[in-house]
Amino acid sequence: MTPASLQRHWRAMLYVNAAVMLGVFLYKLNLQPYVPYIHLLVDYHFGFIKRALIGAIVALFTDKVPVWLVFAIGGVVWLATAGLFVQLFRKTFGFDNEHLPLLVFTAGSPFFLKNFIFALGHFDIYGCLCAIILLLVPARSLAIVLLATLFSALLILIHHIHLLMYVPTIAAIVVLRYYLTQGATRLNIAVGIIALLGLGVLFLAAQFLGTMPIPYDEFVRYLQSRMVDPSRTALIQFAYIWYQPLTKEVQDTWARMPSNLAGVPVYALLLWLHAPLWRFFAGTVRALADIRHRRIVLAAVAIISLAYLVMFAMVFDYSRWLSSWVTCMILVLHAVRTLPATKAVPPIPIEDRKTTRLGWIITALPRVGIIRPF
Repeated sequence: MTPASLQRHWRAMLYVNAAVMLGVFLYKLNLQPYVPYIHLLVDYHFGFIKRALIGAIVALFTDKVPVWLVFAIGGVVWLATAGLFVQLFRKTFGFDNEHLPLLVFTAGSPFFLKNFIFALGHFDIYGCLCAIILLLVPARSLAIVLLATLFSALLILIHHIHLLMYVPTIAAIVVLRYYLTQGATRLNIAVGIIALLGLGVLFLAAQFLGTMPIPYDEFVRYLQSRMVDPSRTALIQFAYIWYQPLTKEVQDTWARMPSNLAGVPVYALLLWLHAPLWRFFAGTVRALADIRHRRIVLAAVAIISLAYLVMFAMVFDYSRWLSSWVTCMILVLHAVRTLPATKAVPPIPIEDRKTTRLGWIITALPRVGIIRPF
């Protein structure tokens, strides 16, 4: 293949990725949105309840929640996330030919936008959306710290697991884009510490004080009262998760551990298929001008990864968690690019045949999944 034909391959991958995403969306429309639908039904009718913010907002506009609203809200949030990521990529790297492979390995990754379509209606994407916004807005004042704190608080109210899922990445973005570029002062350090303490208190309140105060049967009747079609009781069969203590979640996770670990070779293969992306990430970190910045980036990656390891031990939706971890690494890459570098980082080679083959495999994979691979 000539260099010109290889360039056409990468452009074709973008079109194929768009078609695959459309196919995943059409497939998703035929699936029952069990847990996402309940999230639209649960609100603060009985007081402060964990995982109820989205439902409380929906309750401001309608008393009866149709099932199609899951796909409508999820679709709008996905389109906003995809659109803003395109803007972020243009801002960070541009849309020149040499960065086409990087666009394929990020935007076209089955871990990222495709999997968010398959998990349409779940809460993961809200953390990604908030992080992308924080990568796009100016980071010259304490306003970004306050905005990050607000976003993190909202995410914890949407689901308290966001404290592990996206809040560490949001904190890393603030550190890399604001504290390392504008410098640390007593004021901004104090504000950051207060923000972290406040978010910790909010998480503890959601985890331990946000329990459902009414009997389960009464809760189910209330959910049915908010449904357009109360006879579809199968859609609320997972309402028990609002009553499930943390110890039970951990117990269920470890009971499923043997079957979940069986998917590890598949996850390892999927990560290996992204090898050009990981090499580019490593090269970007090595190119940083300040060794202290490099160490802070590595520490941020370690903290984010440790948070996901804790989550893996607590809740068994492994495909979603791994997909969000890869998404977080993509977002951190964009944050790292805002730091001073000593040299230009060679892009993912557009004319390498092996990389091209990997790009086509990445393009063809429609998603990773929610609990188990595929």
